[in-house]
Amino acid sequence: MLAVTAALGALVTGAGVTAASAPSVSAAAPSYLTLEGAYGAGTVTNGWEKVERYRDTTPGFQATAAEGYPPDGRGNQDGVRVTYFGGVARPTSDRFLLYSAPGWNTGAKATPVLLVHGANDTADRAWANPGEAGGYGCGALSCPSTGLMQYLSARGHRVFAIGFAHKQGDNLMQAQAVGDAVALIKAKLGVSQVDLVGWSKGEMSTRAYVSSLKPAWGRAYAGDVRKLITLGGPNGGFDYPYAHGWAHDFSIWPECGGKINAPSPHSRMTCYGTYTAHPEFSMTPSGGYDDYPGQRQMLARWDGVYGVDQTAQDWYTTYYGGQGFYTAGDGIQAAIDAGSLVGPLQRAGIPASVTTYLLAGGSPDVIGIFNENRGPSDGVVFVSSALDTTGIAKVGATATVAGANHLELGWNSASEAQVASWLS
Repeated sequence: MLAVTAALGALVTGAGVTAASAPSVSAAAPSYLTLEGAYGAGTVTNGWEKVERYRDTTPGFQATAAEGYPPDGRGNQDGVRVTYFGGVARPTSDRFLLYSAPGWNTGAKATPVLLVHGANDTADRAWANPGEAGGYGCGALSCPSTGLMQYLSARGHRVFAIGFAHKQGDNLMQAQAVGDAVALIKAKLGVSQVDLVGWSKGEMSTRAYVSSLKPAWGRAYAGDVRKLITLGGPNGGFDYPYAHGWAHDFSIWPECGGKINAPSPHSRMTCYGTYTAHPEFSMTPSGGYDDYPGQRQMLARWDGVYGVDQTAQDWYTTYYGGQGFYTAGDGIQAAIDAGSLVGPLQRAGIPASVTTYLLAGGSPDVIGIFNENRGPSDGVVFVSSALDTTGIAKVGATATVAGANHLELGWNSASEAQVASWLS
């Protein structure tokens, strides 16, 4: 991270506890996890019962947890998450939030569920209140106020969710946090296994955990996952940001009015006649910035299957690299070479002890973005990528929700029913 405040050592007011006086984790939980803050009634929103902030004190994690944030603040934590992270808008990735739903310790279902959100998202918006960010935030004109958390909790599931410090963070570090959350749930409930549901980028961290794909300092899979369910996960990777010329940039580039916290396939672009450089938004490390490692890790080339959108401005140089008429960038292969995890994850493989279920969306109609249109997709990820079973030893089932786009998969009624069916 470019700058870290000392606020995590300060008092957390209201329903929280101080970082210094936080109660110890259960004796059965790993000793390298420290509870820094706990929030309950009066502070917690969106239907959750409580939220806790933990820190992973593993030495290797401490040395590598600082990740870059765009300097204009678009990647910062927002809303109640700033409170949960102790008043820090740019927390380091050795910290994570563990959300507990109503019934987390009383639900009748034997195996608890951990929900893992995707890129530029939060556990609140993803699972509990899709409408928290207002219109368009959930991929539709009208956004519901409840989600998969309430749906599963009402059916007897003991539901938890993780909240990541960095919204676009490194998936290997986030996989370690997923393992931490699983260990805590096991300790709290006295169970031996947990089910995982990973949405979009959340597929990468959940899959990395059960595959023991990890940093050099990381811990291997602990054999404690019964089922893994992926929702719109890029199991076969995606190349959507590169395949449509400069179309992806208008919602990002500030000179063009863009504000979205997402990476650009370019490092330079012309907006309204002015050629500007923004290395901080680049998919590849550039100019001392590397703010979007998690997005880079999801990349794979699909030009050999679906081609590239040749109607788009600067289509060739965007995908293959070089100076276009309005833009300049290194191309997708340079970004893949800088650290895609798609191939390594497929080679590492998901063990047969983890039954894996893959859900795809079939409606490319995400409101407010340029939708993937080169082949069947959910607007962002190809159906064939979301349902790619390469490296998965035991596939429980695959399914496509025809009426759901990428941002609806966590709350669409058919998607919720399918997830509940697989969990049961």
